[in-house]
Amino acid sequence: MARENKSRFRNLVIVFGDQLSKDLDALRGFDAQDDAVLMMEVEEEATYLPQHKIRIALFFAAMRHFADRLRDQGYKVLYSHIDDRENRGSFEKEISRWIHKTRPRKLVCTLPGDYRVKEAVIRIAAELDCRLEIREDNHFLLSNEEFSEFAQGKKSLLLEHFYRHMRRRYGILMDGRQPVGGKWNFDSENRESFGKEGPARIKAPRSFRPDEQTEAVLRLVNELFSDSPGALARFDYPVSRKQALAALRDFINHRLQDFGPYQDAMAEGFPYLYHSRLSCVLNLHLLNPKEVIEAVVQAYEDGQAPINSVEGFVRQVLGWREFIRGIYWLKMPEYAQLNELKAQLPMPAFMWTAETEMNCIRQCVSQLIAHAYAHHIQRLMVMGLFSLLLGVNPYEVHKWHLSMYVDAIDWVSLPNVLGMSQYADGGFVATKPYAASGNYIQRMSNYCQNCFFNPRERVGERGCPFNSLYWDFLSRNRDALEGNHRMRMQYRNLDRIDSSEQKKIRARADALKKDFTQKTYLASGSK
Repeated sequence: MARENKSRFRNLVIVFGDQLSKDLDALRGFDAQDDAVLMMEVEEEATYLPQHKIRIALFFAAMRHFADRLRDQGYKVLYSHIDDRENRGSFEKEISRWIHKTRPRKLVCTLPGDYRVKEAVIRIAAELDCRLEIREDNHFLLSNEEFSEFAQGKKSLLLEHFYRHMRRRYGILMDGRQPVGGKWNFDSENRESFGKEGPARIKAPRSFRPDEQTEAVLRLVNELFSDSPGALARFDYPVSRKQALAALRDFINHRLQDFGPYQDAMAEGFPYLYHSRLSCVLNLHLLNPKEVIEAVVQAYEDGQAPINSVEGFVRQVLGWREFIRGIYWLKMPEYAQLNELKAQLPMPAFMWTAETEMNCIRQCVSQLIAHAYAHHIQRLMVMGLFSLLLGVNPYEVHKWHLSMYVDAIDWVSLPNVLGMSQYADGGFVATKPYAASGNYIQRMSNYCQNCFFNPRERVGERGCPFNSLYWDFLSRNRDALEGNHRMRMQYRNLDRIDSSEQKKIRARADALKKDFTQKTYLASGSK
């Protein structure tokens, strides 16, 4: 960088697409006369993995609305549109272009949500001899340094311990030093299913009709990323701060009351049930977790929702979300390479297309194609469970997750997939693999009644693949898992199956693995 040229700006402040908050620490001390904000839509972030069209569109639409909000409040915003002729297509190249163009004395950003992006920013700043300041992401309730202090000296981390720590620290749902309601969690009250008939009519989350700016983004995404997975016909996500707040109010008024009992339930034709659909706007920073928690707790205090529903939701935001983010920055970059069970199979093509006779997978993936959304049990105990039992390489599962979910960002996807879903970290996040047979899906959903396969059978043409793959999973991972005290009952049950039946199960599982992985998905949509 030619340092003798006169600087145009004091600070060039990068705002990434998942940092759309006026309270962003990178904007602290912003001087409208001397500083400028840089926002970038770049092709590489939409194509380094196949990206769901809804995910691309949500990022671009939300970014453009936020840039307008900043301009309206007097900020100078430099914005690289995806179809700008000068756009060089990657963060590194675009940051380089704007550094040369604006000659700032310093580059400022908030810690990105992706380790890969953080390293790219550090790399380009060093190459151009430009001062760089990376600030803590103050969107979260716990800093990375504070999480490291919590984790220090622990061989494994338990969410329950962390969650109680956070409740006490912030005084949330607390009566002095004791939890409101006399219990730290109400899991035992939150495991209801709807049965074969499915739920009664449930008011769907508020839908946001695309405005002119969002419509332009949808057309652009369809044109530039026509080969990307998913469809945009049902795009109705909130893309602004105002819409995000409306979505929060809608959840509290219409679904929070029944969220708790049915948070683990699944039903054909009901993609959202009583879930909030707020994870995407939380992860884009359009909502702050503190304000979300306070609003939900206020609903309890006002008698609008019961303690089991409110506590269950608070645990997801205050507990799990902060816990997962802390683990990501505590363990990266080594964490991404973990593969405790040495799973190596590719992701089957039908996990992108829904072209399978397994109704549970077909329902969940069809839902992803239409909405880029699935709730946590669909993720963990249907699609994640299937990948675990089949033996898909855990990082491949993570890449698929990043590609297909509207709310997926590296910090949240990687520990959830590798740690919670695929047990690739050997128990640092989850104390045991979340391995189950088709019985779990039958109990918690009505998927099985419209399925070709029989959830009561293990082998044969109609045997549920989850059953044969479950027993095969236990068998092939015995050396790694048998010593886990939480797996003892499962291994006792395996040993009750006679050897001839176990042989048939392994043969059936081998045939399924071969059949399922013959076709894998390509970004072009071909198989």
